[in-house]
Amino acid sequence: MTSEKTLADAGIGRLGLCSGCSYFPDYLNSRRCTPGDACIRAHSGRQIDRFLRANPELAQNYLGDIFWERRAIATRYAAIDTIFPLKSDPDEVVRRVVAMRLPVDQLISMIHDQDREVRLSVAARLPEAQLIQLINDPDYLIRATVARRLPHGQLAKLNKDPEREVRKVVASRLPAFALHMLANDPEPEVRAIVAERALPGLAVALLQDEEWWVRLAAVGNAPLEFLPPLTNDPEVEVRDAALARLSEKNTA
Repeated sequence: MTSEKTLADAGIGRLGLCSGCSYFPDYLNSRRCTPGDACIRAHSGRQIDRFLRANPELAQNYLGDIFWERRAIATRYAAIDTIFPLKSDPDEVVRRVVAMRLPVDQLISMIHDQDREVRLSVAARLPEAQLIQLINDPDYLIRATVARRLPHGQLAKLNKDPEREVRKVVASRLPAFALHMLANDPEPEVRAIVAERALPGLAVALLQDEEWWVRLAAVGNAPLEFLPPLTNDPEVEVRDAALARLSEKNTA
């Protein structure tokens, strides 16, 4: 005969998690839960998730649960229209799930959430027309995400961003005719991206850049008649790139 201790270890019976559970024994008998593996009463995210994955219709019952992880997992499976109140849940993990599931027209109310991960989800999903409201976010990762999604016509609003990584994104997306706005950026990594995409006139100007890798990038876009001086550049890679382009002209 199975001992009471063994049953308790398995989560079954008077001493286990099944004790007092409203789903016992029906859910156990119908294999809708498994003690130690799929259990809504366990303090294990894995077990809670497996239970609600098998019984998503019950998720709404746990949106107000005292245990944050149970609320967060329930938010994954509950119907969308039941999770709106959780936009202001005290736990950031719950709000992160909400931000990933909300309809996009509901996201605007979360753009000032105190948690960076919540705002990242918002920035990744917010309709383009509303992204401009995040360009002054205090976290550069959010602003970089905005820069990746902003319509081209609004990118110039970020070309003076204090963070280099944001300006690098802007430089990679600005239309070529607008790249002059970043041609004098204080960071050579930004100027190199500009040089790689520059129209011929701007590329010529960047052939004089103080950083060799910016000059190297500009070689590929500058008109050939401006390249001979680069064959004497102090950096061998710049010299080689200039010579290679000039040799293409001679073999054409």
